[in-house]
Amino acid sequence: MHSNFNHGPYGYGYPYGANPYHSYFRYAYPQPYGTHQNYYGYDFRQPVSGQASWTEGGEVTKCGIPWSNNRYMTAAVGQNSPYQCGQTIKVKNIANQRVVLVTVVDQVPNYPENKINLHRKAFEALGASVDLGVINVEITPNPQLEEEKWGKYLLEIAQSAYPNYNATDYSKLSQTQQNGNVKEVYKFVMESSQETMSIEGTVIYNPSTDRIITINLKEVS
Repeated sequence: MHSNFNHGPYGYGYPYGANPYHSYFRYAYPQPYGTHQNYYGYDFRQPVSGQASWTEGGEVTKCGIPWSNNRYMTAAVGQNSPYQCGQTIKVKNIANQRVVLVTVVDQVPNYPENKINLHRKAFEALGASVDLGVINVEITPNPQLEEEKWGKYLLEIAQSAYPNYNATDYSKLSQTQQNGNVKEVYKFVMESSQETMSIEGTVIYNPSTDRIITINLKEVS
C-alpha cells in the first residue's frame, strides 16, 4: 500500500503507533443512522440549545474511545441522549460564535440530553475560560459526516496535521471512480487564534477491500 501525505509546513506524528494504517484506519465506528430522527424525536440536522461543561477526561470511557482521540476534541454526553458513541457533533459557543467539531467518546448516566461535557482542550478551543465552568452552546449533530467514514478519518488526520488549529466545519466536494478505485475529496475549515484556513483532503481507496491507495492534504484558498 502506498500513501502520500502532503501537508505543507506543518509536521506531525502518528498518534496511534508506528503503523498508522493498521490501527488508525481500521478503527470501528458505529453504523450511520438510517433516519434523521430517533425515538426522542430529535432531528439530527437541527441545532439544540444547551450547555457545555469541561473535564480532563479519564483512562476508561463507556465508548471505548480515548479522550485523546481527535487531538482531544472530544466529549461525553448523557447515556440517554440522542447522540451516540463515535458521533461527530458541532458545538458553538453562543457568547463568541466560536465552533469546534468534537467526537463523542463517553456517556454519563442521568445527564441532561441538551448538555455536553467537553474535554478541557475543546472547551478552551471555544474561547472559553475554564473558570467559567459552564457555557451556553448550540449543539448540532453532523449526520452527513457519520455517513462519510473517509471524511471522518480525514478530519482526524487534519487535526493531527495542523495541531494549532481546530476544525470548525467541513464539506464533501466530490466522489469519482478511478480505474476501479474511488476518489473522495473533502474540504475542512480550520481555525486558530490568528487565522482561518481551508484544507482540502483527498483519499483514493479500493472499495472492495477498503484499502487506501493514497491520502493527500493541502491548503487551498
